[in-house]
Amino acid sequence: MRFAAIADVHGNYLALEAVLADIRAQGVSEIVDLGDMLSGPLDARRTIEILMKLDAVHVLGNHDRYLLDRAPEKMGSWDRPAHAALNAAQLDWLRAQPMTRVFREQIFMCHATPDNDEVYWLDTVHPDGAVALSPLDRIEQFAQGIAQSLILCAHTHLARAVRLRDGRLIVNPGSLGGPGFRDKHPFPHVVEAGTPHARYAILELTDGAWQVTFRHVVYDHEAMATLARRNGQPELANALATGWIG
Repeated sequence: MRFAAIADVHGNYLALEAVLADIRAQGVSEIVDLGDMLSGPLDARRTIEILMKLDAVHVLGNHDRYLLDRAPEKMGSWDRPAHAALNAAQLDWLRAQPMTRVFREQIFMCHATPDNDEVYWLDTVHPDGAVALSPLDRIEQFAQGIAQSLILCAHTHLARAVRLRDGRLIVNPGSLGGPGFRDKHPFPHVVEAGTPHARYAILELTDGAWQVTFRHVVYDHEAMATLARRNGQPELANALATGWIG
């Protein structure tokens, strides 16, 4: 079994097109998507048009949920423009996606953690704003009750792989479309990938063991940075241009 995992596209259709081309070039035909597909100041309409035509398996992210469970005036600055760009059929397609799912019986998929789409799984934010790999005990607590040998999550935009003591593997493929962001919860912090590449992962089951390959794909990130800047998001523009917020 061999497939690609993408996550956190955030309306970055140029990064999505480049990653899909790279996936094809790697000879991979199956794709799973871990959510946060559309929200952001880029192009939600073009992104969902690509995703709806894609033969892929999706779960919702927290920002996808925000597009569905609240009125536009209650949405944040990343969600309101995305919602305005979508038509009723596209919102219905998004609404049909689950929060978690099992792919091919052996892979558990969620956006953040199994029970909460806003909690970091593999990373912990410390009171001083430092973001670091979580202790193994904390990581394993969230994995209780999951029988699958491979667990996929996203949300932090940071590519990571953690093997649990029982042999299960948890993988975050990194963000396809957003190499940096600022957040206030649980403490003010920034996440920065350090390069503007579009990220995804290839997973392969070989002789009963999962192997993960993280891919960093070059695309026209300057065009997306220009679009973010034009739409009033200078920090995202910096992240898209450089991989850093500042």
